[in-house]
Amino acid sequence: MRLSRYFLPVQKEVPSEAQIVSHRLMLRAGMIRQEAAGIYAWLPLGFAVLEKIKQIVREEMNRAGAIEMLMPTLQPSELWKETGRYEAYGPEMLRIQDRHERELLYGPTNEDMITEIFRAYVKSYKALPLNLYHTQWKFRDETRPRFGVMRGREFLMKDAYSFDLDAAGARKSYNRMYVAYLRAFSRMGLKTIPMRAETGPIGGDLSHEFIVLAETGESGVFCHQDLLDMPIPGEDTDFDGDLEPIVQQRTALYAATEDVHDQARFEKEVPPEKRLSARGIEVGQVFYFGTKYSVPMKAVVTGPDGKDVPIEGGSYGIGVSRLVGAIIEASHDDKGVIWPDAVAPFNVAVVNLRSDDAAVSSACETAYDQLQKAGLDVLYDDTADRPGAKLSTLELIGIPTLLVIGPKGLKAGVVEVKDRRTGVTEEMPLEAAIARCARKGS
Repeated sequence: MRLSRYFLPVQKEVPSEAQIVSHRLMLRAGMIRQEAAGIYAWLPLGFAVLEKIKQIVREEMNRAGAIEMLMPTLQPSELWKETGRYEAYGPEMLRIQDRHERELLYGPTNEDMITEIFRAYVKSYKALPLNLYHTQWKFRDETRPRFGVMRGREFLMKDAYSFDLDAAGARKSYNRMYVAYLRAFSRMGLKTIPMRAETGPIGGDLSHEFIVLAETGESGVFCHQDLLDMPIPGEDTDFDGDLEPIVQQRTALYAATEDVHDQARFEKEVPPEKRLSARGIEVGQVFYFGTKYSVPMKAVVTGPDGKDVPIEGGSYGIGVSRLVGAIIEASHDDKGVIWPDAVAPFNVAVVNLRSDDAAVSSACETAYDQLQKAGLDVLYDDTADRPGAKLSTLELIGIPTLLVIGPKGLKAGVVEVKDRRTGVTEEMPLEAAIARCARKGS
């Protein structure tokens, strides 16, 4: 993409309404625009990051055996009345009527609807286990939307739903999602800690929140320090095998959000030098809720003995849009965002320091063309802006690698490759620089 043709409305001034780093940087970098309280338009740069995150989540869900589908944003109230959640959910639910005075709601989550879909088609235990997921916009009418996309009213969420014959099978499904989450967040460059948490309006008695440590986190967290450095399950993880040892390794150590924190237990189980008390951002949560939805909605299957039994269920959410803010909170400096390679909107930026110089422009075109052919997302700054302004903008928006080409270096037979994270700049011939960028971005 040529910057001269791109829509990138960056701002020099720090927006007064933005209270935390991610909100300030997303507005300054032209990633989002607020259209109403807690409701944002995702501009091209922000949307590109959103899609990268969404794809990583999709790949890890599919790897774990979940099957993608898509449910509507609007849901009939009857489904929620069946489960008793229509009134119980509270004022966060946006309730509306269509022209025929039918009651609808803008879905804050989908347990009720997916259970209705399941009961319509699945009748035998032989179809189990089953895990269905989608990535869809949700709406929760927060009293005080704040912190940009971290606590908005409209947000993009991946939500998966598992169906099993019995509690043992449901626990295996829970473990699959638990491990898939560890992998997905790690691929995004995040270090997350699964912590025991309240189940809230979803229900059930088993839940873990996946927490990213950050000073701007909305809740207090308490855990064993060793949880920060545990190895992430590899790409060769057998999701059909026994994942309990992986889960047990983490759940054996104390980790809890402030809602369920037990200070006496924390001090008893964790040595003083290993106690970590911090703030955290929730980026995902997994729930096992058993028959909470299947019993009232009569979602049953015929078991091996020929008798009908209600299925055991679980749900698994990842805040896809919230993750954009969480990644920025965890990865930035005073110049701007520092994107991990896997979620960066562009892998490489080719920077033309003299757009009116034919030799420089020719070298830039060569680099731009070859890097695109290598399969990278490339931003080519072909504008006539001053070199300092160009570099400041690219550092603000966080492109991982800059390939900087100017007349002085070109005359000496070299160009510059700059790493955004480390700040290290290396000089090398153009072809070597193209090869270096292609390897780093692939």
